[in-house]
Amino acid sequence: MKNPRLESLGRRMRQYHQVHPWRLSNQGLFIPHSYQNMSPDDLSHWDDVGFVLNGRRFIVWWRHPRHVYAGSIEDMAWKEAGEGPQDNWVFEGGSTLYKRVGKSGRRKKVSGYTCGQPSEAQAQHYAQLRDIEARLTREGIDLVVRPSWTWKRLSWAMGVDLVAPLEVRNETELGQVAQLARQLVLQQTTLAQRFPDAVYDRSCWLLEQEAQMRSVLEAKAASSLPGLDVSPQEGHEQEACHG
Repeated sequence: MKNPRLESLGRRMRQYHQVHPWRLSNQGLFIPHSYQNMSPDDLSHWDDVGFVLNGRRFIVWWRHPRHVYAGSIEDMAWKEAGEGPQDNWVFEGGSTLYKRVGKSGRRKKVSGYTCGQPSEAQAQHYAQLRDIEARLTREGIDLVVRPSWTWKRLSWAMGVDLVAPLEVRNETELGQVAQLARQLVLQQTTLAQRFPDAVYDRSCWLLEQEAQMRSVLEAKAASSLPGLDVSPQEGHEQEACHG
């Protein structure tokens, strides 16, 4: 038996795509972001990509497991820091900005506002929050992130939430994310088949943190030696965590 609500969403989805078509790449992908500042050795965290399947838009919200892990560290830091002061410092203590208008310049109109300064209690709370997050980042947390995906029907597209251990640093690698999502939707593969026993845990996080710190130190050392060309990644190959 057909679901009237789902049927209505499907019609609206196709109609929206017909009236507002995506500007697709040569590979048939909707690519909203640029990769000009990405290098081949960068670690990626999240990205979006779209494609059209059977006349319907699919938008993929991809996240690397390290991004999920980092978000959990931030959430845990907020929880450990507790609820901060409830003073309304953003609006209290602020001022109204005016600008002169008219030929005479005697009239004025509101052009903007300034916000107040954080209270001492708020400043201490945020300092504590940063310290906690820095500690959890150094030590890692007891969390295991595995590949996962869900999808839902929207009024303008099918939304796919995908967590997978891929790296996206250019349009070619982004195409791999779109291809994986398409295959999952069409039931041509599963995440268990693509990433058997893949996990991202504390050891993976600490390994990447150590590699990043080493790269920063080597880059600083190289910049302090004029004429010496040393790549930050030289001699340190990227290690992948897949269990």
